[in-house]
Amino acid sequence: METDNNKKEKNKTAPKMKLSAVMVAHYFSLIWRSGLFLTFFIIWIRNLTVGEKGIIYHIEENTTLIILFWFLFTIEMTFRFFPSKVRSPGCQKQFARNYIKTGRTEIIIQDNHSTVLVALIWIGGNVLIGALNMIGIVSNDFMILLSSAFSVCDIICILFFCPFQTFLLKNRCCATCRIYNWDFAMMFTPLFFVPAPYTWTLLAMSGLLLLRWEITFWRHPERFSDNTNDFITCKNCTEKLCRHKRQLKGLWQKIDASAKKKLQKLLK
Repeated sequence: METDNNKKEKNKTAPKMKLSAVMVAHYFSLIWRSGLFLTFFIIWIRNLTVGEKGIIYHIEENTTLIILFWFLFTIEMTFRFFPSKVRSPGCQKQFARNYIKTGRTEIIIQDNHSTVLVALIWIGGNVLIGALNMIGIVSNDFMILLSSAFSVCDIICILFFCPFQTFLLKNRCCATCRIYNWDFAMMFTPLFFVPAPYTWTLLAMSGLLLLRWEITFWRHPERFSDNTNDFITCKNCTEKLCRHKRQLKGLWQKIDASAKKKLQKLLK
């Protein structure tokens, strides 16, 4: 059996993972987007239960909400148009300065065929919700709340678990993700049904991001493959998201094992 001293020595020598600048940016986005969603959710519930003013009224009358809902999202999207060291390699691989030749010529995209399926699922789901909005079953306030919820889910996909990666695209990680820059267009799709300057400008800007991404992909697919672009290989990764996810998985496994042990003791 290991002695306490041996365990202490192992803990001292074990490498500790430091959060990268990219990870800090992700967590900052998670915090403010979650705060915005909770604010919208509380307003929406109070509007339904006690008849208080709704989300749109509060956005248009509250400078702070306009800053959170429109300005910060606009800033995030603006960063995506330019190379940046504090943005994920997943969205930075489109730029020519980040194309580092591996010496190989075969372009391998995981899984490029599934992008059409992702698009169809997303468009179909939003068309259905939009139809419910147009016939009056769900309100414009709900569409904004839904968009805010999508924005939180976007960061959850990056930091914790991504169903698109796991079940459809099968890509190695976010760095090789074929649809990384679809995120803003996907989260703002419900805003198409809410006619207002602050909603449609967000949707238009996200659409430009998506258009640029797709044009770059079809003109320079070699930048999007880790077989041809060394920038998105593991050895050059600046995000270290896989290590972060492994640590979280290990933590949950420890919590699960501890809970099972306690349950077994209670049942004895």
